[in-house]
Formats: sequence, C-alpha cells, structure tokens
Amino acid sequence: MKAVGLLSGGLDSTLALKLVLEQGIEVVAFNMVTAFCNCTPKDASCSAARSAVRRLGIDLKVVNSTEEYLPIVENPKHGHGSGMNPCLDCRILMFGKAKEYMEEIGASFIVTGEVLGQRPMSQRRDTMRLIERESGLEGYIVRPLCAGVMKPTVPETEGWIDREKLLSITGRGRKEQISLADELEVYDYPCPAGGCLLTDKVFAERVRDLIKHVGGLEVEDVRLLKVGRHFRLSPKAKAAVGRTEAENALLEQRIAPGDRVLLLADIQGPLVVVRGEAGTTELELAASIAVRYSKARTQPRAGVVCLDGEARTLQEFVVAPAGQDAIVRMRIGGVT
Repeated sequence: MKAVGLLSGGLDSTLALKLVLEQGIEVVAFNMVTAFCNCTPKDASCSAARSAVRRLGIDLKVVNSTEEYLPIVENPKHGHGSGMNPCLDCRILMFGKAKEYMEEIGASFIVTGEVLGQRPMSQRRDTMRLIERESGLEGYIVRPLCAGVMKPTVPETEGWIDREKLLSITGRGRKEQISLADELEVYDYPCPAGGCLLTDKVFAERVRDLIKHVGGLEVEDVRLLKVGRHFRLSPKAKAAVGRTEAENALLEQRIAPGDRVLLLADIQGPLVVVRGEAGTTELELAASIAVRYSKARTQPRAGVVCLDGEARTLQEFVVAPAGQDAIVRMRIGGVT
C-alpha cells in the first residue's frame, strides 16, 4: 500500500507521516511551493521539508505552482484571509496537485497533518469537506492526528490503514503533539509559524499595491516584493530599497530588463531598484530615498548615480535626503 503525504516540514505533518509509516505503509512526501513561501527564497523545496524527509527516510516530490497560484491570489473563489492569503483556494490547488501525483505513482490515498480546529479558515470541519470535494478527494484524505473525531475514510473502512492506531487531537494546543514527538523520537522540528508571506500585513499591502497599479501579478514582480523597503513613486513606478548588504545582493539578483538601479556616488548606502515607467521626477525621488537610507542622510545633499540593468550610467543626481513626510507618503506598508 502506498500513500502521498503532504509535508510542510513542521511538527504536525511530520508526525502524521510517521504514524502512517509505522503501520508499514509506503509514503512519498509531497511539498507544493510558490513564490510566497517565506522558507523558499529561491522558490525551491522547503528546507524544513527536506530535513523532515531525511529524518523519516522517505522520498520527496516538490511541485512549484507559482504560475497557477498568481491568478488565485488576485481573485480567489473563496476569498482572502486577514491579509491577501486565499487559504481555501490554496489548499484546493495543493490537494489537486497531490491527487495528480497520487495517480501518477499509483498511490491509494493522501495523508495530511491537519488537526481539526487548529486553523480558523482551513481546518474547520465544513472547510475540510469543501476542500475534499473541490479537489476530487472525498473519502481519500487520511488525517492521522485527528482521524478519531472525523468521519472514517475509505482507507480506514477498507482496512488499508488501522483506524484504532490513529489519534483524536483537536484545537490549537500543541501539548499532545509535543508529547507524541518525544514518544516517536521526532526531534529538531521547527517552531510553529505561518509559512506564507501573504498572511503578513506589510507584504499583503505590497501585493495589493502591485495589483492596483500594475493590474496583475507576475513572478518577477512578486520576487522583488520579498526584499527591502518599497515605495510608490508614481502610479506607474515604484522603488525597492535594500536595508542591508545581504538585501542589496538579493536586489541585484532581481534586476529585470527595463529596471533602473540607483547607488550613492561616493558614500556607502543602499542599492535601489526602480521598476516601471520612471522619468526624471520619479528617479529623483528614488535618489532622495537612497540618500535618506545612506550614511549621507545628515548631509544637505549627496550624489546618486542611476544605471541601467547592464550597469551603464544613465543619469547623475545631486539631491537632499527625503523627508519623513515624503517617506510616509510613498512607503508601501509598514514602518520603514
């Protein structure tokens, strides 16, 4: 008997797969990633999931669904959460992808680490049923941690898995899982935390701003949203400003054709990437922001060089650092 186990790498999904493995069932782990995962800076497989499969001794299948996910973020059928997170639609997509993989490898059912009542949107009894229906997996999702308080699934009624060895955990507490981890010798698991940037209020505001001014989401624009401070220079142009040397390096990697890059001429400061239709007015604004966050911020004026994406000098500016009012007016989400 073979199953596909949805694995985030967190404690619950790791324990769920461990319980199924202990019944002698072959499990292949499945991890769906998108550009909004905060543990996958290069949109690769989650580091926590890779660590978990090494501990469990099983294989890992990674599927990047960013392209399919972007229109869902813009217009989810089942709405957004507190940020821009379309949790139900995301899980329907993920379960649908897992179903495709299940059929591809000849597995018989899906295993998840869900706990009834743990998450307010996606782990209620009604939303669990909705996700099953819309992903085409009714009766074929086994939840080992809370199976005892759920309707028996096909794998349980058919005897593919022993229901008596599954658990009845509910609610948001973690004591039972932590105790079980000690019992099953599952160690070095990450602390519970959301792995989706769309639940972050600042990042969600950046996404809303992008949709409003650009009209949609593109992968390269989303990748830029993940780095630095962000400022709306005009309806058609924005700036991303590095906060550290490491962020400057990341921004440099995200420079796209048509972008403008600003650097302080003679003083250490941030790298600024301007994207969109930027004329002299917008570039001067970006230059003033660059000075504001540089070692020249106490000086009356400083020189800033504007380059194209191939590091060719286009313009030079000598500008005063941006004032606090301008910073507040232009920033996109959060305190900067």
